Amino acid sequence: MPTPTPRDLFARFQRNALSGQAALDEEMLSADVVVEQPFAPAEHRLTEGREKVLAMVRAGREAFPLTLEEFRDVVIHETADPEVIIVEYRLTATVPGRGTRASAACVVVLHARDGRIVHWREYQDQAAIAEALA
Repeated sequence: MPTPTPRDLFARFQRNALSGQAALDEEMLSADVVVEQPFAPAEHRLTEGREKVLAMVRAGREAFPLTLEEFRDVVIHETADPEVIIVEYRLTATVPGRGTRASAACVVVLHARDGRIVHWREYQDQAAIAEALA
């Protein structure tokens, strides 16, 4: 089986997210993975280590009251480094109980080595997400 590429890992992230499970799973992450979310609340801006990232992702999925429906307008940019891609997309979701649909723009810088994510930097439209949840 070939080593997963950054594109493969992003595709798995999408499948996981849309299936309702934690978007990042243990097999995708290096032991020393770093996840940065510069526009997130302070306690989630930097998470280091596989176990801490998995705990954060699971807790976030359980607390996030949206049903993720689709990734739209996905554009994957290759970089000069074959281990790094930049992905732009819109994530569309429904708010359960209200049936309201909303979408938010996101950008991810994904760095993978030896088939595992070593660094994930994610920028989300926090205002759009807050509006959907209001």
